[in-house]
Amino acid sequence: MSISASVRSRQSTFHMISRSRLLRKFLGRPYLQVNRWIWLHLPTSLKSSPFVRRYGSHLHRLVQLRGTRTQSTGTFFFRNRPELELLIRLLGQRPLGSTVDIAILGCSKGAEVYSFSFTIRTARPDLNLRLSALDISEDTLEFAEAGLYSLGSEEGASDSSAGSLGQGQDLATKTSRDQPSSIFERMSSVEMEAMFERNGEQVQVRPRFRNGIIWRLGDAGDQDLVRDLGLQDIVVANRFLCHMLPHEAEACLRGIARLVKDGGHLFVSGVDLDVRNKVAQSLGWRPVVELIRDIHEGDPSLRRDWPLEYWGLEPFDQRRDDWKVWYSSVFQRPEHTARTRI
Repeated sequence: MSISASVRSRQSTFHMISRSRLLRKFLGRPYLQVNRWIWLHLPTSLKSSPFVRRYGSHLHRLVQLRGTRTQSTGTFFFRNRPELELLIRLLGQRPLGSTVDIAILGCSKGAEVYSFSFTIRTARPDLNLRLSALDISEDTLEFAEAGLYSLGSEEGASDSSAGSLGQGQDLATKTSRDQPSSIFERMSSVEMEAMFERNGEQVQVRPRFRNGIIWRLGDAGDQDLVRDLGLQDIVVANRFLCHMLPHEAEACLRGIARLVKDGGHLFVSGVDLDVRNKVAQSLGWRPVVELIRDIHEGDPSLRRDWPLEYWGLEPFDQRRDDWKVWYSSVFQRPEHTARTRI
């Protein structure tokens, strides 16, 4: 048997075990607990070996199949810097003074929206930026729109069992909810000063980066979203699709694709890779390979949590035949494609 055939055989075995209904039903939780322990006690150097990475993929598949998926408001400013770098490179092709329509779906506490606004308005202040931000939670959307955050912390604020961001919660709790660490941890002091106006332990996004954003209450899975938002040059659907069941995420992503103008771009990270790959292949999206590895590895929280959390992101592996589509987080919609209803 050739080496490649042997590898495929072991991958097939892992995949079969992962999907085994009998295993999941009768061994599921104990099996996962044992294998979590094994993974956590493996030497770091060993985890990079091909066979152990396949073992990690097997474990991650089981975690995805058994995990309870729930939405989270946890986020960070400047969460993925290579992603923002690519954004500016794509916009660099735009003529001076041109209009750019961008929609950010599942905007959560607003950190991603303001990171995009800051990046674009700092690098390309000449552009007429029309930025829309959408979220399904009215309380969360109102909090994001205010652009007001606490520099302090609230003990227990990361407990997501408390429900939505209610009016009775104080600013520290709202800022820290679902946050294992500070929402500002990836910002430098220079960036903090440039983006925020400070008043004691509170900071507010400066008007330059806050004004003009259209905040919308809505569901990213709404098939009529294109009617409300209109076609967009760039659509951002980051880090919420992974919290949906795979069939729900696939349907949602196919609907989101209808928002993108012909030749426009879709940013979609934080999603099960097989779901993204299936949709991208079937719709003929063109993967943007510039900075592909940097972006894939650009969010340390997603990479760190693989394979033990369902949202974790596997190591980049250029040996895959389909690596350009499999690992791309940014795609271009081909010109002149049909827009059928999903």
